[in-house]
Amino acid sequence: MKIFSLCLLLALSCLTQSALTQSAWARDELATTAVTPGGETIPYILTAKDGAPSYAVILMPGGKGILNPRMVDGKLTFSFGGNFLIRSCELFADGHFVAASTDATSTPARILAIVQDLQRRYGAIAVYVVGTSRSTEATMALAGPLDGQVAGFVHTSSMNGISGFDPRKYRSRHLVVYHRRDACRVTNPSSSSASRASFGTEAIEIDGGKSTGDDCEAYAYHGYNGVEAETVAQIKAWIARGA
Repeated sequence: MKIFSLCLLLALSCLTQSALTQSAWARDELATTAVTPGGETIPYILTAKDGAPSYAVILMPGGKGILNPRMVDGKLTFSFGGNFLIRSCELFADGHFVAASTDATSTPARILAIVQDLQRRYGAIAVYVVGTSRSTEATMALAGPLDGQVAGFVHTSSMNGISGFDPRKYRSRHLVVYHRRDACRVTNPSSSSASRASFGTEAIEIDGGKSTGDDCEAYAYHGYNGVEAETVAQIKAWIARGA
């Protein structure tokens, strides 16, 4: 009887630990409930953990920026999974934050559809739009049309045009993030630091990690390879300080 009781306790303990582990994992789901006023559905990947989040980040990949999330044979399928922001979505989602990964776009209605969908799900949640590399062209383009309609924008590994981007006229917050060793010719770190020097833009400089392959690809310094957790943590800390 004692042996049976001990085995039962061990089994219950294992089940409890398994449940705790499962609840600690972020869950990905395809959301198809964001619709523009014109009736266009904007699919996105919602990554969330249990909790009552206060913040959401809308993540847009660089490059061609076409995530194209969809279900294929019952499995969530998408492109650009190696992109810095997309591969880091679970680092953003921690119970206080949720992440919405979508195609890069400079069309305000597409982003607002996701913003409104997130706020229907979670209430008065502060939403930040985050781009990286080529999708920072979109975050800069959206800054005016969406000013005051989102809490802020985060421009990571920004295109060189960031050097002339002046966020002081906007109500929404702006953050520039760059890796000091980014060797991509179109995202020179000096352009990001110039925004801070010229306009006082809040900025985070990252160092460390490792660089593999093309200087402009996701696993180079350009994509914060090996320092994803540190980079995301600093972005989230900046977002939380604005509340």
